Amino acid sequence: MKTIGLLGGMSWESTVNYYRAINQGVKQALGGLHSAKIALYSVDFDPIEKLQHEGNWDEMAKILSEAAVGVQSAGADFLLICTNTMHKVAPQIEAAIDIPLLHIADAIAQASTQQTIQTVGLLGTAFTMEQDFYSGRLSENHGLTVLIPNDADRRIVHQVIYQELCLGKVEAKSKKEYLRIMDDLAGRGADAIILGCTEIGMLVQQTDTDIRLFDSTTIHAEKAVDYALK
Repeated sequence: MKTIGLLGGMSWESTVNYYRAINQGVKQALGGLHSAKIALYSVDFDPIEKLQHEGNWDEMAKILSEAAVGVQSAGADFLLICTNTMHKVAPQIEAAIDIPLLHIADAIAQASTQQTIQTVGLLGTAFTMEQDFYSGRLSENHGLTVLIPNDADRRIVHQVIYQELCLGKVEAKSKKEYLRIMDDLAGRGADAIILGCTEIGMLVQQTDTDIRLFDSTTIHAEKAVDYALK
C-alpha cells in the first residue's frame, strides 16, 4: 500500500471528510482492520483565506509548496491538495515536489467520462467558478463544456462556502438556494453538477436532487484509494 499525502486544513471541515472517506475506502477494499497509510499536513486556513481575497497567490503557492515538501519528507508516495480552489497553485506545488500530484479536476473529469457526460455545471468559490485554472482544465484537457451560475448566484454560492460551510454551519435556507441554482444550471443544459468545493457535500447530497452530482471530495478520495492500492 502506498502512503497517501494530504495537504489539508482548507478548511479542516472538509479534510475530516477526506480522512474518513479514504480510510473507509481502504477498509472496504482490504477488509479486516486495514486503514490507509496517510501523511497529513494541515495548514492554518485563516491566513490562507485572507491571502485568497487579497489575490496574493504567489505567497499562497510558497506556503503550500513548503507544506507539500513536508508531506513528501514524511514519506508520502503521492499528494492530494484537499481543496478545489488551491489547485490554482497546483503547478507551483508540482514543481516543488518529486512525487505525483493527483489533480482533483482530472479525477472529476474521469468520473464524468465514465458516465458519458459532456456538459457540467460548476459550483465552488468565486475563484474556482470565475477563473480558468479549473474550468479551463476540464474543457481543454478533457473536452467538457462547463457552465457556471450567473453573477448573483455566484455570490450566494461563494458566501455560503466561506461564511457557513467552512465554519461547520449547515443551513436549510442555503441548501434551498443551492438546489435552485443547480436546477437553473440543469435547465441551461448541464447533465451533471460538480460540487467543486470540498465543503459543498456537507450541504447537498445526491438524495436531495435528481440531477447527477459529482462530489469532488468523494471522487478525489476514491481516486487516492485506487492509486494507493493499485
